[in-house]
Amino acid sequence: MENKKSSTQDIENVLQEIGEKIEELVKKGADAGAEVKDEIEQKIKDLKENKTSLEAELKKGKDLIEKEFKEQKEAFEPKFKESKGFFREGFKQFGLALKALFGKK
Repeated sequence: MENKKSSTQDIENVLQEIGEKIEELVKKGADAGAEVKDEIEQKIKDLKENKTSLEAELKKGKDLIEKEFKEQKEAFEPKFKESKGFFREGFKQFGLALKALFGKK
């Protein structure tokens, strides 16, 4: 799960960088001539569309991971509870064994 989180963080970092580059292009576009300005505006439009697509894909991926995690958690929850009970009982028995061992003097 940690690996998926870092991958999601990497994607979010890339999206943030794209947003920063778009802002940089907007500033450069304001200073450019008419012909170059049109070209830059087209690139900005393309980048915004790609960013929107990437954000949508990231959201789908996050939703899928969250759904899968929830399903797995629900599937393992009874086993965890059962194991917790066994652990407590084992610990109790270990305590009784220590009492029996050291209690008789």
